[in-house]
Order: sequence, then C-alpha cells, then structure tokens
Amino acid sequence: MGLREPPPAQAGWAYFLDIDGTLLDIAPTPKAVHTARADCQLVASLYEKCGGALALVSGRSLAMIDELFSPLRLPAAGQHGVERRDARGQIHRPSLSKDLFDRAARMIRPFADRHEGLVFEHKGYSMALHYRLAPQLAAAAHAVVREAARTLGDLVEVQRGKMVAELKPAGFDKGQAIAAFMREKPFAGRVPVFLGDDVTDEHGFEMVSGVGGHSIKVGPGPTAARSRLSSPAAARAWLSG
Repeated sequence: MGLREPPPAQAGWAYFLDIDGTLLDIAPTPKAVHTARADCQLVASLYEKCGGALALVSGRSLAMIDELFSPLRLPAAGQHGVERRDARGQIHRPSLSKDLFDRAARMIRPFADRHEGLVFEHKGYSMALHYRLAPQLAAAAHAVVREAARTLGDLVEVQRGKMVAELKPAGFDKGQAIAAFMREKPFAGRVPVFLGDDVTDEHGFEMVSGVGGHSIKVGPGPTAARSRLSSPAAARAWLSG
C-alpha cells in the first residue's frame, strides 16, 4: 500500500525542509543547482506565515545554503546537522578540529581527481564524493571514503546518499538537528513537519514521527516517513497551499 498524501499545510506547524531533491530538483552536480526567484519567494512567504518556525535542513554547508537562498538568511542545519544556525542567528558547531577532515581530504581528493565524473566536496566539517556522473564508480567511491574513515577512527562515520558517499563527524544527523530546533522558540510547542527525499533524511522522519509530527517523503523509494509527495514540484505546490 502506498503512503498517503499529507494533510493541508498549516501556519501553526514548524517546518523543516531538505533542499536538494525536496525543495529543488536534483542536478548533475551540487554547483549546478540554482534557485529561481519563485523558490525563494515560496520559502520567504512560508517563513512569514509560520512566524519564523521554519528551518532548512540539508547536507550542504550553511555557507552553501545561504548562497542558494540569498538574500534570505534562515534558521538552518548544514552538513546533516553538524552545524546549525538557530532562530536567533547563533551558530552551533562541534569542537572537532578541521584538520581531521583535511587529512581525509588528502586521501579522497586525489582519487576524485584521477577519475573523470567524480565530484569531491570539502564542506569544512564533512565531505562528499559524488558519482552521479560516473555511476560505474559507485563501489570504488564508497571504498575510498570508507578507507578514509577507517584511518580517522571513531570520530567520524560514513553516510550513504543518492549517488554520493559522505564522511562526517559521528553522532550527528538531521533528526538530532530537528530535535534541537524543537527545544527552542519559535519551534517549541508546535507540530513538526519534515520534508526530505534521501536515505540521509530517515533520521529526521523517525524523529518527527516519534513526536506525532508529519514526516513526508518526496519522491519514490522505501522510507520510514508516513506521507509522500511525488516530486519537488509537488512539494512546492503543497507548501504554497
């Protein structure tokens, strides 16, 4: 049995929105993704309607999120919850040294440089190796990221996503980021809603469902979410009411 469509969006809810594949259509590379004016207007309008209880929750860094949605500077969780900007504008990051990830980059980047179609991203506190343009290299890409993680030990973990292998600090995920927002104003006391499309969003779905919120999978695929919208276009239409 397929998942049901979510109920109509309500102004009194707290919204947590993934970006790539959820709000915006996926592109061949992260840098190829662009927001249209209508996308920014949609997010800005929803932010106003829900009294600021909206946060972008993405694998992108905060800097990348801000660049995409400029001039908006919204509450956001970047790098799968590793960094978070709360509603007051205060940024929360782990105390881990960036040197840790620079070491991993010295292993992964040369591998990407040697193989056409691989795209390496160093996001500061995490990194990603994209193989959307070279799907035949999926196993090799995951292997080199796992090896980098092994050399760094328990401080880091590997995360799978759509056509990407990622390395990030252990113990961070989108569910924990959403939970942190829900302890703060203006999110506290509201019904949480999370829209996502990828396996990296499953922690968020589980967290939101666990407190009686609305977990919404965008696109096909197995999921712990309780509702589904067919595409980013359908997600934008639902959010716009």
